Amino acid sequence: MKLPNSYYNTMSFFGSLIAGFCFILIVFLFVITSVFTDGGGYIGLITFIILPMIMIVGLLMIPLGMYLKTRREERSGKEETRWKVIDLNNKRTRNAMIIFVVGTFVILFASAIGSYNAFHYTESNEFCGTLCHSVMSPEYTAYQQSSHAHVKCVECHVGEGADWYVRSKLSGLYQVYSVTFNKYPKPIPTPIHNLRPARETCEKCHWPNKFYSNRIVNIRSYLADTFNTECNITLKMKTAASISTSGHSEGIHRHINPKVKIEYIATSEHRDTIPWVRYTDLETNEVTIYKDEYEPLPEEKMLSSETRTMDCMDCHNRPSHLFNSPTDYIDDGINKGTIPKELPYIKQIALQVLKVKFSTADSALNFINDSITKYYKEEHPEIYNKSKKLIDSAISGIQEEFGKNSFPQMNVYHTSYVNHIGHQESKGCFRCHSGTMVSETGKKIRNDCNLCHTILLQGVDTLIQSTFVNGALEFKHPVDIDEAWKEAACSECHSDLY
Repeated sequence: MKLPNSYYNTMSFFGSLIAGFCFILIVFLFVITSVFTDGGGYIGLITFIILPMIMIVGLLMIPLGMYLKTRREERSGKEETRWKVIDLNNKRTRNAMIIFVVGTFVILFASAIGSYNAFHYTESNEFCGTLCHSVMSPEYTAYQQSSHAHVKCVECHVGEGADWYVRSKLSGLYQVYSVTFNKYPKPIPTPIHNLRPARETCEKCHWPNKFYSNRIVNIRSYLADTFNTECNITLKMKTAASISTSGHSEGIHRHINPKVKIEYIATSEHRDTIPWVRYTDLETNEVTIYKDEYEPLPEEKMLSSETRTMDCMDCHNRPSHLFNSPTDYIDDGINKGTIPKELPYIKQIALQVLKVKFSTADSALNFINDSITKYYKEEHPEIYNKSKKLIDSAISGIQEEFGKNSFPQMNVYHTSYVNHIGHQESKGCFRCHSGTMVSETGKKIRNDCNLCHTILLQGVDTLIQSTFVNGALEFKHPVDIDEAWKEAACSECHSDLY
């Protein structure tokens, strides 16, 4: 089939080869990924993004080559400068038109399928979590263990609508540049200040008018002593009012009651220091401003600071990417049975070993193995000789839990990201409920332990205290520290353990 003379040039020829080769590869890889669903993150990238871009370049080379050849012939006088006439009685013109029409139809059809698949691929968890594996490995690993593991990344990070989709892709261009040229910080900083508001993402499932009843939570932990003594505490979490008809008039989720508005100013990057709060009752328009009586926010600082309206993310700031502390993940391992509780001193030595910061994951795993083995071999040879299998099992369990929560290559540990839920290892609730936030009328933001939860059961080993579901026990610290727990925030001691 003969084509116009202008087609026969090096650029157009190579453009045809490139476009044709890419098209065949795209079809082949599309069939492969359709048959074998687990193709890996990079196959989708190559099939729906990289190869189509190269094919488009090849297609553009064809008319560009034809144009350049025609221009050269016009300048040399071989061809007269005039508008081209499309004469379908001319066989070459007719052949070119058939190829153009059929080719355009095929390319448009393939582009529609490719664009659809490219859109869904860039919205997939695979694309978000595994494509830039070394960068996003901490977040993706934590996400897979979270309660939102079946919620797509984009449903929280992008949400609905074309405008946020475009914003996310434009933001992604800089992220690609950062990864390509190793310009990204370690760890990735938070909070993400341009993240879509929670009312447009979280509240699609967790809407404020929904009633969340009280929950019973049992926490089983272990002391860092000789026998890894078991410690239990059962809490009734007051997530909402005790009577459902009261809605959000009381309880923890009163903060998202649509009838009130809570605003605050944070003076720290991670929003863990809050010296100013404004509470507005939207039904009565009554406004109450609370200020830290010991460290008030200076007037000039207040004018230049961001006043943020409180939403879900101000407490639930790690809903899918939580990195547990060694205390918590060692407890998890013991509860699951991957770290044997019957091995004496195991939690104590594990916490000592895990205080070290490592440069790579491999060096961390080797250090855990060598240190724990050396400890039992030198300090407790009788245990080492009698319980070698338990020691090996404990080492494997600790390494497994470490790998889920610590990522030396990205400098990510539990201390890298502050978790505002609770108050044990960070200020959390006590950012506002510190007992030092006072209004002009002397009204305080309460810090009563029973405001958010009551203790129904507590105790170490077999020494258990309990009460009725509507009762409340006074907290008893599992280690005897007298009344010190009443005088300081939990995080003042627990955050210094590592």
